[in-house]
Amino acid sequence: MEGKKLSNSTIINGVALGFSVAFLISSLVAAIYTRELGNVLHGWYLIMTSPSPLVTDYLEIGGLPSAMLNAGACGMACWLFMVGLKGDSRPSTLAGYFLVVAHCFYGLNFLTMWPCFLAPFLYLHLKKLDFKNNLHVCMFTTSFGPFIGELLFRYTQKTFTFGHPSLTVSGVLLTIAFSIMLGFIVPAILPGAHAWHKGYNLYNGGLAFGLFGFFLFNFFYNTMGIDPSSKLTRFNPVYEQFGHSFQLYANCFFLILFAICIATGYYLNGKSFKGYGELIRDTGHQSDFAAKYSMPVCLINIGLVGTCFLLYLDVIMVYTEGVGFTGATIGVVLAAMTFTCMGQHPGNIWPILAGYQLLYFVTMFLCHINGREMSWTITTQGYINGVAFATGLCPIAGRYGRRAGIAAGFMCASMCTATSALHGGLVLYNGGFTTGITALILLPILEHYIPKTREFMNNKRLNKEDMIALVETFKPND
Repeated sequence: MEGKKLSNSTIINGVALGFSVAFLISSLVAAIYTRELGNVLHGWYLIMTSPSPLVTDYLEIGGLPSAMLNAGACGMACWLFMVGLKGDSRPSTLAGYFLVVAHCFYGLNFLTMWPCFLAPFLYLHLKKLDFKNNLHVCMFTTSFGPFIGELLFRYTQKTFTFGHPSLTVSGVLLTIAFSIMLGFIVPAILPGAHAWHKGYNLYNGGLAFGLFGFFLFNFFYNTMGIDPSSKLTRFNPVYEQFGHSFQLYANCFFLILFAICIATGYYLNGKSFKGYGELIRDTGHQSDFAAKYSMPVCLINIGLVGTCFLLYLDVIMVYTEGVGFTGATIGVVLAAMTFTCMGQHPGNIWPILAGYQLLYFVTMFLCHINGREMSWTITTQGYINGVAFATGLCPIAGRYGRRAGIAAGFMCASMCTATSALHGGLVLYNGGFTTGITALILLPILEHYIPKTREFMNNKRLNKEDMIALVETFKPND
C-alpha cells in the first residue's frame, strides 16, 4: 500500500501499535538477559499493587522486564480503544497515548489506569459526546493514577506491607467515588486551563490537574490529619545486573525505535523529507502538524525529536553526576515526544533545553563565589523529568524568539523540583504543572514588552487568524 493511501488516523494507530509491541519485545529480551523470565509476572504484580507517588521507579519495584510489560500492556489497551471506537484518531489521541506509556515506568500501571481511564466515558455518554473525539481526555485523566493506588492500598489502612497488599471495603468504595468524580471534573477544567496560558503550554492538562490535585491532596491529607504518602523504594538487582551497559541498552532500544519512525516517515512521504523544512519553521503555537504537513512528516519529527532529546541526556550524563537511566528517565524520553504532532520540533525545543543549562551554570557560578557546594546537577532526577515537560513551552520560543525560550526554560528549571510538594506527588503531570505556572508568569511580561505587531513581524509563518489579528491592529479606533 502506498503512503499516500494511508490516512493520518491509520498512521497514528500504527505508531501506538508499534511502540506497544516494542515494549513487549523489550520485556522478553530484558527477561532473558537478566534471567528473570520466571519472575516477570510477579514483578508486574508488585508494580500493580504498590502505591506509586512521584517518583516511584518501577524498575526498582518490579524490574526492567516487568516495567516494559506494564508499558506494553497499557499501550495495547489504549491502542484497542483507538482502533475499536468509531472515528479517526487525532494528534491529541497520540499525545494521550505517549503520556500513558511514559508514566508506566514511574507511577501508572495496568490496575490504577482503569478507574481514571473509564470514568470520563460516563460523562461523555450523559453529555452525548463522541467517544473517539474525546479519547485523549480519558487518557489524560490517568494522571491521577497515584491517587487510585493510595486509596486502594494505603489510605484507609494503618500499615502497608510491600508484596502483601490488602483491600478494605471503604477503600474500594472511596476509589469508585473518586473515579466518578474525576470523570465529571476533568472534562470541565481542561478548557479553562487552556484559556489561562493561551496555548503556550502544550501540556494543558498539567496546569489544570496540578491545581486540582493541590486541592485534593490537602483535603485528603492535611485537612483530614493524615500523614502524607511517600514513594516506595526497594532494592532490585536490575541496575547491578546491567551496570553501565543499562544506558547502552536504553540507547539501543530508543535509537532503533526512532530510526524506524524516521525511515517509515521517509518512505510514506514519497521517499523524501519534503515538508519537514516547513514544519521546523513553524512556531508550534496551536499547531496541528498532522493536518498541516501530514503524518509521514510527523513520523520524521517524532524520530528526530526523540533522538535529539536522547542525545541531550547522554551528553549531560557524561559531564555531570546524577541518577543516569532509571525507570523515570526512560519514561521522560517518551514524554518528550508527546506533542511532536502538535507543536514540538527540534527548532523550538532547543532554547528550552538551553534555559536549563543556563540555570545550572548561573547556580554553579553563584555557589562558587559564595563558597558553597551545589546540591543538585542537571542529571538529578527532578531536573531530568522537568526538562522533558518543559519542552511543552516551545510555542513561547517559536512565537517570541530564542531568548524568550531560554528564559522560559530557566524559570521552569528553577521551579521543577518544588511543585510536586503541592499535590504530594499524586499527580503524574507535575512537569506540565510547572510549565503552566511558568507560562502564567512569563506571558504577561512578554506581551507587555513585545508588542503584538512586532511578534507577528518576527514570525516567518502566519496562520489565517494571525493575519486577521495583524490587520485589526492597524485599524483606527472608533
